[in-house]
Amino acid sequence: MSLVQIRRIAIQLDEIFHEGGEPRKVPHRRGAIAMVCKNPYAGRYVEDIMPLIEALNPHGLAMAKKLLAAMQARPDEIEAYGKGAIIGTAGEVEHGAVWHPAGGYAMREALGGTKAIVPSTKKVGVAGTRIDIPVHHVNAAYVRSHFDAIEVGVADGPRPDEAVFILAMTIGARVHARAGGLQTSEIKGDDGLR
Repeated sequence: MSLVQIRRIAIQLDEIFHEGGEPRKVPHRRGAIAMVCKNPYAGRYVEDIMPLIEALNPHGLAMAKKLLAAMQARPDEIEAYGKGAIIGTAGEVEHGAVWHPAGGYAMREALGGTKAIVPSTKKVGVAGTRIDIPVHHVNAAYVRSHFDAIEVGVADGPRPDEAVFILAMTIGARVHARAGGLQTSEIKGDDGLR
């Protein structure tokens, strides 16, 4: 039996035209996908949790592709990304850490080999818990105009023996970004930072 038993997948999409300033002709588009699945390690301590990373790898790639399709976006249109996990109360926060490689590498592959590390967060919570998924530029983490967060949650998950694994992507900078810092036109693309 597979370590990953999916109960549901939820997708949320958001278009922001303005936040008090002049409305944009093209909105800032954001999306997130959440996979609710059984936590195979819930209710007990398991020393070796690495098999779950391998089992999650293909799901991370499938989720990234599904989110791109829902956003009606090409990989080169995605400018910022992030990931996260909510672990049900019979699990532990370390069970969310398996999503670092499984979700991050999969999303970077789906987007054509982006340079910047995928920012992440995780926590333990009850059904309906929401989490802020941090996002930053896909090729240069220091681009301030793309620092943001997307709040994500699933109304009936995670149940105590479940986990919710999340990917998030955005098209464009924050709608009225004006906090200075490295500009997208200044990205060198060497180290994932600048």
